Amino acid sequence: MNTGPSRRGVLTLATATGALTLLPTPTATAAPRSDELRWQAPADEHSMIEQGLPVGNGRLGALASNDPGRELLLVTDATMWTGGRNDTLDTDGQFPYSRQDFGSFTLLARLTVDLPDHDLSAVSGYRRTLDLARGVLTTSYVRSGVTYRRQIFASRPDDVIVLHFSQSGGGRYTGTVTLAGTHGEDPEVSFGATLPNGLRYGAAVTAHGSGGHVRVEGPHLTFDGCRDLTVIVAAGTDYAPVAPHYRDPSRHPDTLARTKVRAAARRTADTLLRTHVADHQALFGQFDVSLGTSSEEQRSLDTWERIRARARDDVPDPELESQYLQFGRYLMIAGSRGSLPLNLQGLWLDGNDPDWMGDYHTDINLQMNYWMADRAGLSPCFDAFTDYCVDQLPSWTELTRTLFNDPGNRYRNSTGKIAGWTVAISTNPHGGMGWWWHPAGNAWLCNSLWEHYEFTGRRAQLEKIYPLLKGACEFWEARLLTVTLPDTSQEVLVADSDWSPEHGPLDAKGITYAQELVRDLFGNYCAAAAELKKDAGFADTVAGLRRRLYLPRVSPTTGWLEEWMSPDNLGETTHRHLSPLVGLFPGDRIRPDGSTPAALVAGATALLTARGMDSFGWANAWRALCWARLKHADNAYRLVVDNLRPSTGGSNGTAFNLFDIYEVEQGRGIFQIDGNLGTPAAMIEMLLYSRPGHVELLPALPGAWAASGSLTGAGARGGFVVDLRWRDGKPTEVRIRSVGGRTTTVAYAGTSRTVALKPGASVTLKDFDR
Repeated sequence: MNTGPSRRGVLTLATATGALTLLPTPTATAAPRSDELRWQAPADEHSMIEQGLPVGNGRLGALASNDPGRELLLVTDATMWTGGRNDTLDTDGQFPYSRQDFGSFTLLARLTVDLPDHDLSAVSGYRRTLDLARGVLTTSYVRSGVTYRRQIFASRPDDVIVLHFSQSGGGRYTGTVTLAGTHGEDPEVSFGATLPNGLRYGAAVTAHGSGGHVRVEGPHLTFDGCRDLTVIVAAGTDYAPVAPHYRDPSRHPDTLARTKVRAAARRTADTLLRTHVADHQALFGQFDVSLGTSSEEQRSLDTWERIRARARDDVPDPELESQYLQFGRYLMIAGSRGSLPLNLQGLWLDGNDPDWMGDYHTDINLQMNYWMADRAGLSPCFDAFTDYCVDQLPSWTELTRTLFNDPGNRYRNSTGKIAGWTVAISTNPHGGMGWWWHPAGNAWLCNSLWEHYEFTGRRAQLEKIYPLLKGACEFWEARLLTVTLPDTSQEVLVADSDWSPEHGPLDAKGITYAQELVRDLFGNYCAAAAELKKDAGFADTVAGLRRRLYLPRVSPTTGWLEEWMSPDNLGETTHRHLSPLVGLFPGDRIRPDGSTPAALVAGATALLTARGMDSFGWANAWRALCWARLKHADNAYRLVVDNLRPSTGGSNGTAFNLFDIYEVEQGRGIFQIDGNLGTPAAMIEMLLYSRPGHVELLPALPGAWAASGSLTGAGARGGFVVDLRWRDGKPTEVRIRSVGGRTTTVAYAGTSRTVALKPGASVTLKDFDR
């Protein structure tokens, strides 16, 4: 399958760049840094999803084992997907949902660097670290009196993954580099192949060193006697986000990969590192958080020991908790830039068969992946989500037009009308859908895109998403039904038959989930149309529909906010989804600030209480966000801490590498990234609440973080960025900077001040005790 240059040509490339500048080596006495995660053991090759450490440049990623004698990288590309448009319904009215038709996110390649005389049993002082602020994995150990060190990073500027091996003390490196595909390809220094769906992909590797020899031998690169060694790998596909084919026939992935490794190999390892770190820090440095000071004993432990100690002793470890938040930010920077958005797996795999195909679930998971972005200074990372929806819209619209009112679809419109677009529960990047239709999914996607606009105020974002908002409103104009409430004889509009994700009756009308999402969609569309001065007549129509929407009630039977138009609970009391609470979070129609009827707040609180405090990572994160909105700091904090508990035997919790583990069945846990991203969003929401025109400080500050702390660069809806400091549970200083917003109130403990700013200006407020 090798369509690349001759092996002799690659050898010439591999030896062309000469000696490299050695990267700086930290001293053995260096104090642990707050932005550095540490381990004392490498990953087991058979447990990479729980133990491998992630790197990524937004598109190209890998899990690294960091084993001294055999470095393994499982290489992924966000666009490496099997399957296709999947544009048929089965006899049950569902889209087929398997790897054969819907498709799956898959691995692209495996890279190994074998060092035969560096077995783990032959070394001492092993350590590996993940520097969150610099985006660099470092492994170090001692063998025969020589300190060996390797660094791994995924460079966005150079679009390659770099492994640099160095040493101090006169050591040498001898071994083999092997690149192999994961779909039956033989090992080669470069390869190109095609999936059954026509997607072309390829990868290439090169290596060069100083003081020794690097050569091509058969399908491998071999090296011997090198004082240092740099290995560079590139990979990609011919995916292009353009309907209907989602391919770029002019792109040749294997050729492009070889071009990229050649270009990177002309630069020193030190230059590659500096360029990468500057790019990474430009995003990572936009935000910082301090939740207090940990003890010296806690700081002395490596990361996994700290996680276990936190759960065992039930003693707050505020610096570890800050690190967990920052780890979520690291994953977003590594996995969501310039390509597809983060899927259920983020960007990382340990095989070709992820659960739920590693897809884009539209009934919570895709949205949750991006709740953190704007709050945590990572607004540019949200663009991948926006672009995905924009790029898929032609296909989503066509499938809605041709298949939504199919007689087999149990959710087809009773009106017989069809317009606009919607989605299924699962979507793939080929414009395809899987599982059941999900009528309210269009509203939730649009509301997420609108909220990003509320944070940034970017008109370009609004113009980009406007067709999505309008098309979703057109869909609901055709779908809503008029019903008469038996107790009041009032005529209201309700959503046609639907399923409240993911439990209860499959065909209920007027489910709370849909009513709340559509209400917000209509309001957001009207605001967008007014801002852009478009479609005034249709906006008036939508506003009229919004006024007639049925709004959910509190059940006189249970005292809960009703999930269905029934006083009875028709589903699972402790179900993982909080679908009827979308009006509490991510929406904010239900607010405990006096603007919402007390009975409605009490009903939402009662329902949230009934759902329980022990679920999967992503479900705990959603619960924590809801409790933060209700200003219940202790419950929100407990849920955050529960997600930090160590996962053992596949149980829910945090894995050795900090990935969130979801126990899908007894004894079997899988990685699902939404817990890693939703939990940081909850932590920030506990410290700062915002909606356009209003910012609230420390709404749910737990006692564990109350002594002192700070939040820097946090986004606030309405177009502001907030820097906040607190001591003894009270804010001591807050700086409000406008990134487009003009007026907002700043509230704390029942008092508020009004701030008026020009874009780019800032103001600092103090004396919150007055």
